[in-house]
Amino acid sequence: MSNSGLLRRFGAILYDSLLVLALLFLTTIPFVAVRGGEPVEAGDNLLYQLSIVLVVFLFFTGFWSRSGRTLGMQSWGLRIETPDGDIPTFMAASIRFVVAILSWLPLGLGFFWQLWDKDSLTWHDRLSGTRLRHYPKPGR
Repeated sequence: MSNSGLLRRFGAILYDSLLVLALLFLTTIPFVAVRGGEPVEAGDNLLYQLSIVLVVFLFFTGFWSRSGRTLGMQSWGLRIETPDGDIPTFMAASIRFVVAILSWLPLGLGFFWQLWDKDSLTWHDRLSGTRLRHYPKPGR
């Protein structure tokens, strides 16, 4: 068990981005069908925008608060946990989700902060009271 490296973290983000993209395609299908096959313009449809945000929110917070890891994190041997080693609550996962989005806004500084932090924590790790841990596969 160790703190996760930044590249490992970004690898899991890339993997999960592909999964989320697939879910967003599925979420979009009913909206396109209702429009008779016309493309959905995100700015034209508040319900569509809310659906997209809800799907992404539930993907991450659901996985984090149930198992401490998304599928991408599982592939990279990562797990989110509290300082006591427990799986975060839904509230902690929700805070982590919101702050993780904010961490991207200043050109990803909230993520790169891990490089300077004495505990190798990102902004969303600190503010949600969680940390990302690496659990290598046995034999490695």
